[in-house]
Amino acid sequence: MTDRASTSHAADPSLAQALRLQLQLETGHAVGLVETHISWVLLTPTLAFKLKKPVRLPFVDFSSLAARRHFCEEELRLNRVLAPDLYLDVRPVCGTSEAPCIGEEGNAANAIDYVVRMRRFPDGMLLGELLASGQLENAELDDLARTLARFHRDAPVAAVASGFGAPEGIEQRVMAALDSLAAACGPARVAALRRWVEGKVPGLRMAWLLRQRIGAVRECHGDLHLANVVRLDGRLQPFDCIEFDPALRWIDVMSDVAFLTMDLKAHGHVDLAFRFLDKYLEHSGDHEGLPVLRFYEVYRALVRAQVASLRGPSGEGKPDVEDYLLCAEDIVRRAERRPRLLITHGLSGSGKSTVAAQLLELAGAVRLRSDVERKRVFGLSALSHSADHAVDIYTPEATRRTFARLAEGARLALQAGYPVIVDATFLRHAERAAFRALAVSLQLPFAILDLHASPAQLRRRLALRQAGGLDASEAGPAVLEQQFAFQEPLDAPERAMAIGVETEMRPDAASLCALWMSRT
Repeated sequence: MTDRASTSHAADPSLAQALRLQLQLETGHAVGLVETHISWVLLTPTLAFKLKKPVRLPFVDFSSLAARRHFCEEELRLNRVLAPDLYLDVRPVCGTSEAPCIGEEGNAANAIDYVVRMRRFPDGMLLGELLASGQLENAELDDLARTLARFHRDAPVAAVASGFGAPEGIEQRVMAALDSLAAACGPARVAALRRWVEGKVPGLRMAWLLRQRIGAVRECHGDLHLANVVRLDGRLQPFDCIEFDPALRWIDVMSDVAFLTMDLKAHGHVDLAFRFLDKYLEHSGDHEGLPVLRFYEVYRALVRAQVASLRGPSGEGKPDVEDYLLCAEDIVRRAERRPRLLITHGLSGSGKSTVAAQLLELAGAVRLRSDVERKRVFGLSALSHSADHAVDIYTPEATRRTFARLAEGARLALQAGYPVIVDATFLRHAERAAFRALAVSLQLPFAILDLHASPAQLRRRLALRQAGGLDASEAGPAVLEQQFAFQEPLDAPERAMAIGVETEMRPDAASLCALWMSRT
């Protein structure tokens, strides 16, 4: 195969077709062929072989054999972090372009090209497909959030001198996406989004610089939309990350998160986007990233709209150019709504976290949970057990530090424009007063979600929660008895701000959300 580059998407498919015929002979089965703008993927019953096109485009150069080998190896290296069981190896393509075969790993002496060899996963297992068929379990999305938070925590950090994550680069990419869409859809269609972007950029430059300096710019996935997450071996696994352009991969971790939350919204699942964000923040603690999140979501929606405009009509049920533009506009509208603060009030086991989780999905809110932040103060993960680390996380000083952390996280989220729920017992008047003062200082509405259940129900719930061992809370019967003794009931002014909830029966979360949103 001669090493000539194509400057268009119409690269010579003869090698891919010849490989397809050879694999059909070897396996005795039909072999599928899927084409993207930069690769061909051959699908046998059990394996997938990804062959990079010999193209030179503005964003990628696969024109030489050496480059294709390098980027095959990069694809394997990078994707094995998040999907180790999916990516098997890089194999040489040997023989001739008319009669090729897949060689053995490492035997590259006579290679005419290279392929990434992968396991083939069953049809219908992509995250977008699971959502469309109603097969996705919430626990799977929660696990994905935990996986991504761990991946970002362990990912290499970009040096500030690298320029990755710099404001000028972010501005350049978002404006390029807008220019491309203006050419495809007409300037008027994206004029309002352009004005919003131009209005936000000056105020975010310092935030982007700060994110660089605190190490939030890391080697991420870079292309984390719903078609690049697959259910494999019972878990959701991101795959097919950006291997060909470091600038698209070395990004703020919140840009990675924004791609997934945006695409959930574009597919009609705003509730799941906020569920995912809640779980990601629970495991990462990166509330400092909230000021840049919405901008990144709009940018990601513009990018997907741009890609859709190049690919033509989408398949049934998949977002197209207009869907992604509407998604960006909805994110902008939500950003213009007045944020508000809600704190919970109730004994352990009264249902605070359960109701708060329902409300955050309905309201598009950010939650801060004392059970999680209390452990973070001590460097523990949400599901760690403090006794295993020989620390007492319930001392007065630990409580003071916990509430200070909750207040700072709430301030960041409110100033970023999100409704905020602070999920804690708030049994002392002084604790409640501090958060009311925070809302007053920001001139925002404040309310108290006042939850009740019978003592017998409280004890029963705590016993079940402790037996399950899958919740951040460590409050048990002894803690509950202490709470009975020291709780300070709401006073008259607080009762006027309260939304009462009896949790013996399942509360109507939609009605509670409407009540909260109506408070001024």
